[in-house]
Amino acid sequence: MLKDAVLALVAGFVVGAVFKMIKLPLPAPPILAGVLGVAGVYLGGKFIETIVLKLSS
Repeated sequence: MLKDAVLALVAGFVVGAVFKMIKLPLPAPPILAGVLGVAGVYLGGKFIETIVLKLSS
């Protein structure tokens, strides 16, 4: 899991650097909106996972 996180960070860093070098806007939402979006996706997935586990037992 840590390896995946490090690879994602490195890939994001490279993409961000390339976009800035060729003077394009960064392909990412504003910081707070991006963090909240990721948190929402994670929490929504955990919520459904919990509901499915409760319904199947």
